[in-house]
Amino acid sequence: MATHDIRRTFKRPNISDQQKRRELSLLRQQQGRRDAQRQARFLASTVLSFSKHNPEPLSELESTQVESETETSLHEESEPVPNEELDVRQASKLKGHEARRWFARQLLLPEWMIDIPEGLNHDWYVFARPAGKRCLVVSSNGSTVSRLRNGSSLHHFPSALPNGARTRDVSGSAQSYCILDCIFHEPDQVYYVIDMICWRGYSLYDCTAEFRFFWLNSKLSETGACEPPSLYHKYRFSQVPIFNCDQSGLQMAYTGVVPYIKDGLLFYNKHAHYQAGNTPLTLVWKDENCSQYVIDTDSKGQIPHQQQVVLELQDDGKLSTSDDPPVVFGSLDEEFIQKSGLHSGNLLRFAISDGGLSFVDGKLEKADIHYLGKVNRARAFADSYSKVMFQYTVRHSPLRIDDLLAAINSLGNQKSETCDVEMIG
Repeated sequence: MATHDIRRTFKRPNISDQQKRRELSLLRQQQGRRDAQRQARFLASTVLSFSKHNPEPLSELESTQVESETETSLHEESEPVPNEELDVRQASKLKGHEARRWFARQLLLPEWMIDIPEGLNHDWYVFARPAGKRCLVVSSNGSTVSRLRNGSSLHHFPSALPNGARTRDVSGSAQSYCILDCIFHEPDQVYYVIDMICWRGYSLYDCTAEFRFFWLNSKLSETGACEPPSLYHKYRFSQVPIFNCDQSGLQMAYTGVVPYIKDGLLFYNKHAHYQAGNTPLTLVWKDENCSQYVIDTDSKGQIPHQQQVVLELQDDGKLSTSDDPPVVFGSLDEEFIQKSGLHSGNLLRFAISDGGLSFVDGKLEKADIHYLGKVNRARAFADSYSKVMFQYTVRHSPLRIDDLLAAINSLGNQKSETCDVEMIG
């Protein structure tokens, strides 16, 4: 598609407050500081020690199901059980559902793009997301461990990351650990690094995405981690090509050739810190040209006739999403709850019926849903509101690549378009 084409500015009925929450998230990170160094040390120690106290992994089937079901739909919640204040010994002893919930909230999880961010062309990066298993990779004390969002171990291996293998020429102190946010791509057995949380003991939690990507681009290649596998380096690591989200950058991320299977596009706000849990400052978007799976499928891999959603049953019978605060989609009466053997905290699957969803001033007013049953026990959280809405709009009025390009064009890109693509990493 030529860059000089005239495109319509995208306008969507008001169905979310995503832009307002983006502004509030940026404001909160400016006002509140945390002990990022302590948080990084705690996460690294817990990931490494977890297997000593919790040897029961999920079965392969359950691991696959939770990987697909919880994709970008998890969110931090205020629960009386696992949270970031647990010390290493407590967190490493968590098992089953509690362990999955704790690990699920340690990763930055993008919301689904249901409206186009302001300043998309100058405040955001974009890159093609590799298809695969999202995981934390920690190197420390001569070993490297990767863990899925559900807490189960993916690999335990030597690597060329700092302190990632027991070699004679290992440099740095025992505290010189690293934490990377990766996607393991099965076809070529490569860890694609999409973010850097900690490098040689230096925490990057409170650094902007702009700085984190700069360090990722400059530091990773210095270690030999991007080299082919060897005796002390079992899996290769690789960066993904990251672009400024102008017209040419978006085009390259969308249509450019990459060495991995694409699973949508990821958008990162340049000023955003690494925030565990769902954040509107990182967004995922998909269509049929850049992802094999756009519309959710059922357990048989088929697209159901009616959209399905997973909601959490509350004490008062209300059915809510995983957001904070949660969005209520309806309620169950006490008689039905008792008759069905349901309890507060259960994750339940519903189908959106012909009545669909109704909105008033950008907020959900009514949802026509009917009960299908409980979800797999490996599932940690209900769907987020942004996931439900993305799936709903994909079926009715999808946000298309032309809409994104038109928005960039209307944001001032007309001044001096160039065919050069500025690649960040």
